[in-house]
Formats: sequence, C-alpha cells, structure tokens
Amino acid sequence: MPIEMQVSEQTPMTDRCVGGVHFDDIVAARRLLAKSLTPTPLVTHPLLSQRLGAEMHVKLENTVPLGSFKLRGGLHLLASMTPEQRARGLVTATRGNHGQSLACAAQRHGVRCAVFVPAGNNPDKNAAISALGATVSAVGEDFDAAWAAALEYAGQTGMIAVHPSREPKLMAGYATVALEMLDQIAQPLDVLFIPVGGGSLAAGMGLVYNALSPHTRLIGVQAAAAPALARAWHSGELREYPVGETLADGLAARVPAPDTVAILREVLDDIVEVSEAQLADAIRCFAETLHQMAEGAGAAALAGAMHMRRRIAGERVGIVLSGGNITSQQLSRILHGELLPHAERSAVLAAQLADMEYGARGA
Repeated sequence: MPIEMQVSEQTPMTDRCVGGVHFDDIVAARRLLAKSLTPTPLVTHPLLSQRLGAEMHVKLENTVPLGSFKLRGGLHLLASMTPEQRARGLVTATRGNHGQSLACAAQRHGVRCAVFVPAGNNPDKNAAISALGATVSAVGEDFDAAWAAALEYAGQTGMIAVHPSREPKLMAGYATVALEMLDQIAQPLDVLFIPVGGGSLAAGMGLVYNALSPHTRLIGVQAAAAPALARAWHSGELREYPVGETLADGLAARVPAPDTVAILREVLDDIVEVSEAQLADAIRCFAETLHQMAEGAGAAALAGAMHMRRRIAGERVGIVLSGGNITSQQLSRILHGELLPHAERSAVLAAQLADMEYGARGA
C-alpha cells in the first residue's frame, strides 16, 4: 500500500495543509508525475555511513532529468494548468535550475516561456534555459530585481508569473520526494536533512513527514553566504543580508517573505547554516563515496549532517541530494582541495563552528 494511503482519517485537516498546499495535493501530484518521471533512487553506502558514524540514506534527486528536483515542480505545474492558462504562457525569474525546469515543462506542453535572470548570471545556465525553448533576459543585479522585471513583463503581456518558491503547484511537486522516500525506506528515519534555498522543498517535505513520520526530526540546511531564511527563522527579524557569489548560487532572496518563515517554523525542527568550506567538503564526500556529482545547494543537506555528526551518531539519517548541476571548473577545483576565492576567508571560522549546538523547535 502506498505510504500516503496510511494517513489516519482522524488526522486533523488543519495539520495536513501548509503554505496553501494540502497533503492531498501532494498525493495528486505524485499520480500526475508518475506519467512522466520514475522515482529517483534512495541509496546507502558503507563508506559514507562510516564517515558520519550513522546509517546514511541518500535520495538522489540529481538523477532527475536536468539534474535537479525542480523538474518535479515544473512538470506538475504544467500538467495541472487548463488549456486557457497554457495559452497565456509563463514568465519567471531564476538563477538556474528553476528556469530550466519551467522551460523544459513548458516545452513538453508547447507553452511559451520567458525567463529573467540577474545580469552576470552563469552563461552556461542561461544557454541551457534557452536551449529548452525559453527566451532569456538579463536584468538587474540579483534575483529580486529579475523577479520585479518578470512581474512587469507579466503585466505587459498577460503571461502568468511563476515565483520559484511561492507557487503551491511547485511545492506540491517538490514534496513528492518525501512520499517516495517513505515508500523506499524499510525503517523510519530518526532525522532528515533538507536543503533550504527558497524554502519550498523543505516546506513540502515537512508537511509530508509531519503527517506520516512525525517522530522524524527535520533539519533544514542553508548556505551561510545566503542566510536570509535561516536567520529569520531563528531571530524572527526580516533583515536584508547581502548575497554574493556562492557555491549554492544565492538561491534565496535577500529578504524572505514572512509567510515562508512562518511555514518553515511550522514544519521544521531547526535550520542550520553551513559555510562554503563545508559545502565543498560535502561535494567531495559525495564524489568519493557515492560517486555522485552534487552542486553546492545539492550538497547542503550532507554538509548539515557532517556539521552535526556528533548529534546524529548511531542514528538512521536521511539526506536529500537535491541537484548535480555543478560546473566542471568548480568541481575540478573542489576535488583538488581548493575553495572559491571568496570562500577561503570562511575556512577557519567553519572549523571553529563545526560542532556548535543548535536549539530544537520550541526551545
């Protein structure tokens, strides 16, 4: 019996909805995606478990076509739209994976797609989006400026604007990762580490795990170089934090939406930050143990587990490897033990903070 069918009918309906997404929406998304995507592997490796001192289970979302879990959301969104909505076309803003996923899904359905990126965005990612049939426009210095341009374009053209982290249909698609994991693992996880960029993956997976495996501790992991959600989660203050070039590509906006912070507080037990040095260590670890490629954001969950290895010793631990779209130049430097120039200054601090304790939800 699929894991989602085991939800108790006595579960309060209010406990099965978060951020405009109901548990049943995620179940429906899984049925739709089954027509176009096969489940990704959940794997273990003795060397990885030995290094972490825990029983490690890794969900390989880097094996999704285009190399990222984001395609789940794009395909679900397009499959859910009416013919009238598809005829209007889609517009969005991105730094990479979201734009590729939406462009790919739009191409499959014959839908027009326009993508705005920050000026100076990775040219390889721009080319990949363009190759999938979308028009690419570079505007502004960061994601927020690109999104403002996308909204303006939507107003001018009548196209539907799709925000990468605030669209319920995307979140429902992303959350199918959790349903697959729960079906694939023989024994419940003690703790699950989930990367946090814009927050949609963590929010959706948190909803599923809260409903089906409430004893599993859920830890979000965000890059310290793009810490807006993590720091707002802990402090309650929506301050602007600078976002430079990062291994995680600065996936989160500098000022998170208040509702995103509230949603993550509802479903997660904690959010931890990891440095560029720790992300690089996690990328190397994936290559050396599972022989899998991970981009910076994709390796965040493992970096968080390595950061908390003393606290998870002997436990059954889940990791989401969310994407593998790392450039050959970055991968080569990391495998040779090098950090990006801007990250070298963080190496000493990362070592000092490696075993810092973090409070649990409600503490």
